[in-house]
Amino acid sequence: MSILFIFPANNPVKEWLFMDSGTAMTRCPGCGLCLPNSQHETPERFNASGECWQQYSDLLCYTVAKRDTGFIHQHAVDAYASQHSGGTTRNSSIAFGLIGLYLALEKGYTGRQVQLAHMRIARIQKNWPRLEPPAKPAEITVMDVLRAGTDKKKDAVIRQWMAAVWESWADRQVWVRETAGGLIDRSP
Repeated sequence: MSILFIFPANNPVKEWLFMDSGTAMTRCPGCGLCLPNSQHETPERFNASGECWQQYSDLLCYTVAKRDTGFIHQHAVDAYASQHSGGTTRNSSIAFGLIGLYLALEKGYTGRQVQLAHMRIARIQKNWPRLEPPAKPAEITVMDVLRAGTDKKKDAVIRQWMAAVWESWADRQVWVRETAGGLIDRSP
């Protein structure tokens, strides 16, 4: 089975096509990732295909097993949640994902610091507005991270993924900055 990158004119999201005669494909509604249809169950919590969710689960095994002090796991969680907005994704998942990306990318928080900020914010704020998904999803997906090769490369692609997802939400960044700032200032 060979893998090709294709950038169709009507969809800028990278597709991973598995060239195998007769392979049925499925496209993730959140990130646009196209994978062979394996009949994986669609997750209830995210606007994702079951196949994309399986790739994400594989990535989480990697990030948790690292046991790194910076806790890159939190960054992967926030990137995935923010990229898979819409549909059944909870408002809080999207808001926390975007706040996490903001804190990491613009304030220099480690994953552990983001996790602690999430816990403080969760004690203050319970209701979150519905944020509609970006018109154009980020071009980097969970599959790009998994295919990166070495651990060092995977970690670098996670950072690129975070930045790409954050950029895709450019029209909501002011809201995220103001919301995060106000809540972090109020947190114990």
